[in-house]
Amino acid sequence: MARSALCLLLLLLPVFHLLALSLLFNQAQASALPLDDNHLNPDSSFIRSACRATLYPALCVRTLSAYTASVGRNDLRLSQAALLVSLSRARSTTSFVARLVHARGISVREFRAVKDCIENMGDSVDGLTRSVSELAHLGKRVDGSASTGFTWHMSNVQTWVSAALTDENTCMDGFGGRVMDGNIKVTVRRRVVHLARVTSNALALVNRFASRHRA
Repeated sequence: MARSALCLLLLLLPVFHLLALSLLFNQAQASALPLDDNHLNPDSSFIRSACRATLYPALCVRTLSAYTASVGRNDLRLSQAALLVSLSRARSTTSFVARLVHARGISVREFRAVKDCIENMGDSVDGLTRSVSELAHLGKRVDGSASTGFTWHMSNVQTWVSAALTDENTCMDGFGGRVMDGNIKVTVRRRVVHLARVTSNALALVNRFASRHRA
């Protein structure tokens, strides 16, 4: 009798395990559901509102949501956060693409395209680094009124971020044509397209800050 009860318990254990996992999954799904704007805290609402000025608002909110506490409702800090996210993604993408030169079976053309892409990505990282530094310098001088040299500093930031976006898009130029179709091209495109969208959003938020501050 005891042996039968033990066998029955062993048979039911996987069922109980699956039920528990199902319950945890449903709870996680419920907590991850997007909230209505009326239920968002002011910081989240601010970022959502600002991200409407970008080409990829959903991506914008997703990449900047971790900065809600530090951003508050400040356009300058939001622009700084967006640039920092873009710079971080640019660095990681550069490292990722650089490893592809050692990929097994890479062709000569693919190797050259990857090398060119690495050079473009390096330029992008340089431009974004300068932008972050320039905006941080500008932030020390902005006090809510028109600052001396604001237009000049802001123009530098916009120029460098725009150039970084161009460099990221240029990265794929070497992979043109069907002869370049393959895993290397697909892998590079996936990472670079994501980065370009993040940088595009950063540029839109920088432009938004510049226009609102001047106004």
